[in-house]
Amino acid sequence: MFTPTITVYYGSLINPTTLTSYETITGCLIAVNAHGNIDWIIHDVKDSSIQETLLQKGLFDVDVTIVPLQEGQFIMPGFVDTHTHAPQVPNTGTGYQSELLDWLENFTFPMEANFQDVDFAKKVYPSIIKKFIASGTTTCCYYGTLHLESNKVLTDIVHSLAQTLSRPTSVDWRTLTPYLNKLQAHRMDALSPQKCNMDRNCPSYYIEPSSSRSISDTQAFISYVRSLSPGPSNNPGNPLIYPVVTPRFAISCTNELLSSLKTLVHLDTRLHIQTHISENMKEVEYTKELYPDCEHYAGVYDSYGLLRNNTILAHAIWLQEKEIDLVKEREVGLSHCPTSNFNLRSGIAPIGKYLDRGVKIGLGTDVSGGFSASMLVAMRNASIASTVVALQNNPTNAPIEEGKFTNRQLPLATLLYLATKGGAEVCVLDHQIGSLEPGKSFDALIVDVSSISSTSKWPGDVDPALRKISTTTSSLRSSSRAILEGLLEKFVFCGDDRNVFAVFVQGKLIGGTSYA
Repeated sequence: MFTPTITVYYGSLINPTTLTSYETITGCLIAVNAHGNIDWIIHDVKDSSIQETLLQKGLFDVDVTIVPLQEGQFIMPGFVDTHTHAPQVPNTGTGYQSELLDWLENFTFPMEANFQDVDFAKKVYPSIIKKFIASGTTTCCYYGTLHLESNKVLTDIVHSLAQTLSRPTSVDWRTLTPYLNKLQAHRMDALSPQKCNMDRNCPSYYIEPSSSRSISDTQAFISYVRSLSPGPSNNPGNPLIYPVVTPRFAISCTNELLSSLKTLVHLDTRLHIQTHISENMKEVEYTKELYPDCEHYAGVYDSYGLLRNNTILAHAIWLQEKEIDLVKEREVGLSHCPTSNFNLRSGIAPIGKYLDRGVKIGLGTDVSGGFSASMLVAMRNASIASTVVALQNNPTNAPIEEGKFTNRQLPLATLLYLATKGGAEVCVLDHQIGSLEPGKSFDALIVDVSSISSTSKWPGDVDPALRKISTTTSSLRSSSRAILEGLLEKFVFCGDDRNVFAVFVQGKLIGGTSYA
């Protein structure tokens, strides 16, 4: 078995740059090394210049394998899902006539309690992870249950080791499927499916017996995650899975438990933290009753040292002005979960306002409050949510200052950014993922929109305009890039997992329609 030194992908690239812009590049060469990191990217390379370009980079046939994209395909960064609940996936599509607290009691807690049975976890979790991968998610912030052993099962499934990479004797220039089948792995970047901390205000059948037990299980789980192999990068500083401290929400944690978590995270600043905040008005009021000495909900977490640059707060619909200031000051990231916010009638988060205040924002599917594991659905509902806010607060469609987002529909560039690079920033992983740049991991998608027609989201005849993409004639670059923008928009608003041709994590193929 031989591992190629460099794999070079050739085709069109769509890459987020800022909240208001993204690159659309045709004829792009992306070189990925044996550790799954991007060595270099060259733009606007003609077919006839590929070999010359590789020679200029010192690459020869014995060192490099070229993987050409097909007509109607492009490469983009993988999606970063900043908030979801793996054990709730079996409940998807149920309980949506309830609001948050009733929904937890009647639907969510009974389902999560089933994962006390490790065999149940082993049976259910593999298909759950495959669902997220098939949708194009390459990094995911999972919530687990309170059960230590079942969370280890979920972690093992996410981390499961790759097949040995082999080098084919030849590569068919007309199709990349034969070569991709040699790049198979079964991995996924993840902020670990961390056990939830919850020792009060939970049903008797689903609650931790004490704060000390909650902490000891959390410490055991952190040690377990950190004992795993870092994966293809072979770099302990860039592992596939990170542990995350997860107090479910303030309502479910005693003061003693939060105090112990404060000590734990203070002693280890590498630990990520995730929890919920201000999802539902009844939740907010109940939190104030439980913590009367705190000025507001965010103040509860801050008083226990849980707000810092690697904290992820989900929902954040009803933040007060002082809370927004505090979140910004502590460099906390927010996970916007519009699908769940709609489904459980929780409200609409003013994401444009938060962006204008400089708060880090990513998107979350929040299954099973959300009904889909697809980040495309989260992007669409984020667009709808921002449109509703704009209709409510700017009904006359008065001009908005350029570069501002308050009371306006989020543009396509912003949706792309939140689903990729913005999510990476929320997870404090943007040095490694979220965009395709030299030095970063090749966590990427090959998207195939050739089956999306101009009139329907269902597979059909490709638009004639889509066939005009050229990587060989410089005079057509401008029009080709405009067409690429149209392809991205079609993918975001009309696409689904059938258009996710290949999913890569750290350079290894882990899913997509090409995955055997």
